[in-house]
Amino acid sequence: MPELPEVEAVCRRIRRAEGQLIASARILRPGITLPQSSAETEETLAGRRIGKVWRRGKNILIGTSGADEDRVLRIHLRMTGNLVLFKDARLVPPAARMVLEFADRSGLVFTDSRALGRVHLHSLAELESILAELGPEPLSRQFTVQWLAAAASACGQPAKLFLMDQSRIAGLGNIYAAEALFQAGIHPGKRMKTLRMPKIGALHAAIVDILRRAVKVTAAEYRRPGYWGGEEWDFPLRVYGRKGEPCLVCGSKIRSMRQGGRSTYYCPRCQR
Repeated sequence: MPELPEVEAVCRRIRRAEGQLIASARILRPGITLPQSSAETEETLAGRRIGKVWRRGKNILIGTSGADEDRVLRIHLRMTGNLVLFKDARLVPPAARMVLEFADRSGLVFTDSRALGRVHLHSLAELESILAELGPEPLSRQFTVQWLAAAASACGQPAKLFLMDQSRIAGLGNIYAAEALFQAGIHPGKRMKTLRMPKIGALHAAIVDILRRAVKVTAAEYRRPGYWGGEEWDFPLRVYGRKGEPCLVCGSKIRSMRQGGRSTYYCPRCQR
């Protein structure tokens, strides 16, 4: 699933659409807008102009303006979703689920081979209420060591599940949570409220460092889920996906376990 760096890369890429007038909107798979009506979504979007494109957590947000109040298109990519600008919006791939065609025939296309992604249109008030449920952005000023310590002290969750809880920290997912815990030397099953300040500080620093590096690489190379522009993803994964391989620090075999329905990778010696 695309995480914060990948979603940020998609946002940066489609910002070229800011200012474009939406001549028509086509929802090619009605289920992506449920419980909202796909027909109403198409009708509302047609004739509106694209404004600011930004990200909150794993949500891509596209502002639109028209004759009535401003609306925001909220897109969650899920496993295989992507947003691509096409020079001719009439020529789209089979995996296209939504097409926003502009006045010059170009367009913004939402593709999703597994059709798990979601597209919803909100008023500004609705959006504010939805986003209020998310935790702070891990690369924002609000995400401080003090905030993390306070949140951890009141939480009995295992560290990995805490990091992946979007109501606590927005945007972190399986890959970067595992890598941050390894860098901080924290076992993924360790209860957050048992962590002392040195470990809290190490975890905070690891999250910020890993995400900053990942955003830099991803912004330049990311194309779509599972595909990068270069020959390979130029971001060194030290535990994720390396079960049975030697730890790059101590040589122990990397292990995995199930947490929250997902595989967690860790070094049994480096992470306590």
